[in-house]
Amino acid sequence: MAESALTRPGQRDRYQNKFAQIDWTLCLMMALIAGMGSLVLYSVGGMSWEPWAYDHLFRFGLCFVVMIGLSMINLSIWLSISYWAYGGSLLLLIAVELFGKVKMGAQRWLDIGITDIQPSEFMKLAIVLALARWYHENSAKDANWSWKLLVPIFMILIPFTLVAHQPDLGTAMLILITGVAVMIAAGLNWKAIATAAGAGIVAIPFVFTFVLHDYQAKRITTFLDPESDPSGSGYHILQSKIAMGSGGLLGKGLGLGSQSQLNFLPEKHTDFIMAAVSEELGFVGGASVFLLYGLVIFMALRIAMLSHSHFGRLAVAGAIATFAVYVLINGAMVMGLAPVVGVPMPLLSYGGSVMLTVMVGFGLIQGVKVHRYQELPRQNSIFARFE
Repeated sequence: MAESALTRPGQRDRYQNKFAQIDWTLCLMMALIAGMGSLVLYSVGGMSWEPWAYDHLFRFGLCFVVMIGLSMINLSIWLSISYWAYGGSLLLLIAVELFGKVKMGAQRWLDIGITDIQPSEFMKLAIVLALARWYHENSAKDANWSWKLLVPIFMILIPFTLVAHQPDLGTAMLILITGVAVMIAAGLNWKAIATAAGAGIVAIPFVFTFVLHDYQAKRITTFLDPESDPSGSGYHILQSKIAMGSGGLLGKGLGLGSQSQLNFLPEKHTDFIMAAVSEELGFVGGASVFLLYGLVIFMALRIAMLSHSHFGRLAVAGAIATFAVYVLINGAMVMGLAPVVGVPMPLLSYGGSVMLTVMVGFGLIQGVKVHRYQELPRQNSIFARFE
């Protein structure tokens, strides 16, 4: 019987070598965060593996396998599918506008028969790949003042606008910040950054008055003064602060947090899981989680710096920027330092779609690590003829 491609010695050795190149320390840090999440989900679930803790571990394990599989993919393949991924995700976002399913007052999902999908999740990674390819194919000057600067700007603003209109301001901000992070990593001039920041500040009154929905504007005013409506719009922030402050240095212990166990803390298993961590495991537990996040971000950035490919460096920068923004926004939200938006804590919070999105991003990061010596040719883009 003829040997398959994967059982031939040469092929087997190649995949074994790739497997050995994976950053297993980074994998360990991610597993520790997910394990901490399952521990707290076990506690807030009534000291039971159901309904959240077991599912969380199972999803992480399944997505971990997906991540390892994606890390074996050659960078040239990631490069070749980048624009297709962006275009497909954009078409799905347009389809949401036309045929989307409404849940909880928002039109964010597409019904594909067997399940509902949320295309904005796909765009988080697609925008990273597309921008990484754009700057890979264009010279450094295209990252600064040039008419071609409009291309990446519109690549970001189109999906941002579509997602914000659903409405899903949290995901829209993730797409915007991630896109800008890739532009900065590509060499965007600080003068351009300052100009954009100034324009954004000037536009705040207009956005607040004419763009934001009433409930979104209410979240911002509540963030500024949560005590103005303690049993209504300010309830989430106040209960989160109470839970975090009551934990003290070492916490009340698993299963002993009054705010989380007595259901005063809203969304204790998703958006406000960090408040539950701080209440039951204290400042030490919360600080340990943030330390793990810091290590994950640091190791990913190190992978970006070691890559010989410009596309690989930018792809890792974008993927880890998405992850870091998740952590930053959620952490600020539960501490009352940012308005309440639907942004969970990655790997820690319960939820399948965000877990899959994050782990696919880390599959790309690990793929850059495995193929860090690969040098991709920097081909001219279709816009080069206009130079």
